[in-house]
Amino acid sequence: MSALCEATGANVSEVSYVVGKDSRIRPKFLNASVGFGGSCFQKDVLNLVYICECNGLPEVAEYWKQVIKINDYQKIRFVNRVVASMFNTVLGKKVAILGFAFKKDTGDTQGDLQLMLTRTKSKGPCNEKVDWDHPLHLQPMSPTGVKQVSVVWDAYTTTKDALVVCILTEWDGFKSLDYKKIYDNMQKPAFIFDGRNVVGTSLEIGFIVYAIGKPLDAWLKDMPAVV
Repeated sequence: MSALCEATGANVSEVSYVVGKDSRIRPKFLNASVGFGGSCFQKDVLNLVYICECNGLPEVAEYWKQVIKINDYQKIRFVNRVVASMFNTVLGKKVAILGFAFKKDTGDTQGDLQLMLTRTKSKGPCNEKVDWDHPLHLQPMSPTGVKQVSVVWDAYTTTKDALVVCILTEWDGFKSLDYKKIYDNMQKPAFIFDGRNVVGTSLEIGFIVYAIGKPLDAWLKDMPAVV
């Protein structure tokens, strides 16, 4: 739905609000994001696939497979947009990731987008600055990978000299950050990719903001012509 809203100029928050007014659905779990993370949800869906296939229901199994595929599509779509903002290469560029757990109030990073973003195959290595929410341990893909990622506890240190800020976990503390201070200490043009609609498109500081599921023209109008 967020992809459709971006393509048509709709606002996914308004869509989810209207759908959530239906008493049979309610508003919970209708917020758009960069895709579900963690391991449990995907494992449960794959269990449904297995059970359906074992019981001779290939059509139903295929339906549940599509849930996994569309979730992967959402993650890849977000990553591709981030890389495109950096002229399709992350060589020598710094990306600040705010939020390393797949959801707030947890330290679980299994199968989340944050790891996917730091490991994305792109044109050149990436010098990520990662703001972890809890004392976890990164398992790099290779000895080279550990040199490409820095663990930083402070959001302002994380974002200093970065070209792009990605908000990937909806921690409450991210809503109250001094984004003017963050903007002043970033490279320009400074991008924010809000994958959880924490700050939305309301930052009138100078950022080029991409808020997932929000109209593209809200941020494309300020995009450098070379992108």
